Amino acid sequence: MISLPAPRGLVSECLLAALVEPVHSMPEVPPVVPHEEDLHLSLYLCYELHYRGLPGVDAEWEWEPSLLELRRRLERSFEADLRARVPAPALVAPDEVDIALREIERGDTAPSLSRHLARDADGEQFREFLIHRSAYQLKEADPHSWGLPRLHGRPKAAMVEIQVDEYGAGNADRMHSALFARTMEAMNLDASYGAYVGLLPAPTLATVNLMSLFGLHRRLRGSLVGHLALFEMSSSVPNRRYADGLRRLGYGPVATDFFDEHVVADAVHESVAAVDLAGGLAQQDPALTGDILWGALALRELEGRFAEHLLDAWASGSSSLLAAPEMASA
Repeated sequence: MISLPAPRGLVSECLLAALVEPVHSMPEVPPVVPHEEDLHLSLYLCYELHYRGLPGVDAEWEWEPSLLELRRRLERSFEADLRARVPAPALVAPDEVDIALREIERGDTAPSLSRHLARDADGEQFREFLIHRSAYQLKEADPHSWGLPRLHGRPKAAMVEIQVDEYGAGNADRMHSALFARTMEAMNLDASYGAYVGLLPAPTLATVNLMSLFGLHRRLRGSLVGHLALFEMSSSVPNRRYADGLRRLGYGPVATDFFDEHVVADAVHESVAAVDLAGGLAQQDPALTGDILWGALALRELEGRFAEHLLDAWASGSSSLLAAPEMASA
């Protein structure tokens, strides 16, 4: 992240004002319910302290109790809203979790963002899509990796198998975050980590905050596993469409490499994620079965809202971002 974003409400204003100062006990933020933009920007910034940090912000803020208390308030608001939108699923037998996950995948009724990008999107819409996804893809796999020390046995081995590929199997140039950065650069975008956070609306930040929420709370490890399982199960076909869309627009292998890689990798991961990771955890700890399925449903809900936001904006002739991005220097 090159610079801190502008605040979007009272909470993010108080948070950003505190973070640029030496670590101290934050003044209590008034007990208001932040609107969605304010909430998700504030929560994203709180979470980012656990990843690569924030520019000009003392690393000691990561564990400042008053900031953690603010984060807890934001998380409770986010989770309460999410649970109201996504009711608890019907329980299934642990050995039927993989089947239930496939039913969740088939039950997705959101408009197809990948089909639009494959067939109809112009270069500007594709660049906007990459900017949205950069909030996660430039740190791809990190939120799910929080789950590794919280698993053991078969599900842990399955998660490691998936994550090894995400991190390039030991080759830094093939890390999926590096491949995505090259796609951005091929489309004249700034691939610096966090460069566009200030342009990203709440529906985008929410998709990343969901992973961090699940990853940073041991009580939500089942939901994290369900999220990752559905994420891997449902991404091969969309990634093929994204690559096809770029080729339609005249872009070559450097731009499509990230998406082409996921067509292959996620097709391999699909069974591992559904059967060994999610199914393995459910059989190991049947009490987590409902959490696994709820995590998958939460992913489907927020990804659907994300797709609707982009497609609605483009259909109206508007940008899906909060402001127009600057193009990278040639």
